[in-house]
Amino acid sequence: MEIKDRIRVKAEELFWRYGIRSVSMDDIATQLGMSKKTIYQYFADKDELVDAVINREINEMQHDCLDCSSKARDAVHEMFLTMEQIYEKISNMNPMVLNDLEKFHFESFQKFMQYKNRFLLQVITNNLTRGIEEGLYREELNVDVIARFRLESALMAFNMTIFPPNKYNLANVSLEVMEHYLYGLASQKGHKLIQKYKQDQTKKPQNNAKSK
Repeated sequence: MEIKDRIRVKAEELFWRYGIRSVSMDDIATQLGMSKKTIYQYFADKDELVDAVINREINEMQHDCLDCSSKARDAVHEMFLTMEQIYEKISNMNPMVLNDLEKFHFESFQKFMQYKNRFLLQVITNNLTRGIEEGLYREELNVDVIARFRLESALMAFNMTIFPPNKYNLANVSLEVMEHYLYGLASQKGHKLIQKYKQDQTKKPQNNAKSK
């Protein structure tokens, strides 16, 4: 791995764990076993490093979303694949990240918001349309309203006033909100499929244990 990539990867790891504001360039240099001067040869300042991390993260999230959609057998399955990815992505993430990004690195935050309000909105809209066409979601749903509701509710888990991190786990809250949303969409046919996928999920650890 090239030095610039090593710096970005380590910065992302530390930002996600401790929050962006809490991690200094000195901290990153120490963790990498290199001088701060070396980091500044590749990134002019912390803003530029944060921007590199966010750009990479957005690209990964876009790829993951499209991957879920293409692999999914149906709209409900797409939601379950998405829940698995979300849990893996944010299970160890500090909820301060989004707040720090908005307060101290606003240009990078604007890139995230653009990704959210354009790309993610379209992904959600596509899933809703797919689910209605497959008869898995209720046909009377207002797709535009529900898509925007989902978009905003997805960020609710990062609100530390509502879900203080000393009491709530970010990933668990996110999945609980998403499952509640999914049940609200489902037709009778969709509800049965949700139950099937949930049962399949509970079998996975058992299957893994057996394979060991």
